[in-house]
Amino acid sequence: MKSQISLAFQKCKKENRPALVTYTVAGDNTKKKSLEILKSISKHADIVELGFAHNAPTADGPQIQNSSHRALKNGIKLKDVFQIVKDYKKSKNAKPCILMGYYQMVHRYGERKFVIKCKQVGVNGIIIVDLPFPDNREFSKLCKKNSITFVQLLSPTTSKERMKKIIASSHDMIYYISMLSTTGGKLKVSPKKILNNYFKIKKMSRSKYAVIGFGITKNNIASFKESDGLVIGSALCKGISDSLKKRQNPVINLNKMVKELKSKII
Repeated sequence: MKSQISLAFQKCKKENRPALVTYTVAGDNTKKKSLEILKSISKHADIVELGFAHNAPTADGPQIQNSSHRALKNGIKLKDVFQIVKDYKKSKNAKPCILMGYYQMVHRYGERKFVIKCKQVGVNGIIIVDLPFPDNREFSKLCKKNSITFVQLLSPTTSKERMKKIIASSHDMIYYISMLSTTGGKLKVSPKKILNNYFKIKKMSRSKYAVIGFGITKNNIASFKESDGLVIGSALCKGISDSLKKRQNPVINLNKMVKELKSKII
């Protein structure tokens, strides 16, 4: 049986476009607003990633760090993240949901307990930024056993041999980090070079869907239309920050942003 994530990619393939994958932080800027934002952007997004805030997010740039800081300041806990997902999955336009975060919180909660809870609330996929291959083998098996896609990361510096092993052990989705930087950094590499690297991965993983993340903005998103999917996160987190500074409603503003992003890849 195909996962909800695979079905979302299939739908986009039929429409001859990449999947639009959004990333926001659970609890930014409040638990209620976070849920409202998810519901709103889902009218245009194909898959939603929801970050669980961490006080030392090593892979995240300033925009996502700001989002995490606001969520933590508002007292977000893992139980709240699960509740947000549960409520979101009941909504009309709910899309496949991927939880993304750091291993410390999963370890503290308990791996098995965490995965089972994810399944109960309707999480479709999990990304653990700092749980690389081969250390993630048991966790990956646990996810598979519970019908949750464990998404592994590849980067420009991943060797060919290691890449083959990671792809072979991956589920139905792979995340390609476009450049060596924290999230939200400006593209230091041309879209052409990123796509060249990306298609090398695709040759090794024809049966799996690969998304490109890091450095994707409204100005360059159209350059990556040949990919299976594109992740946009820092721009949305900045959209929330800008909305709050201007005392505007981030729910309305992010809906407009995601709608515009979608229009550039159709």
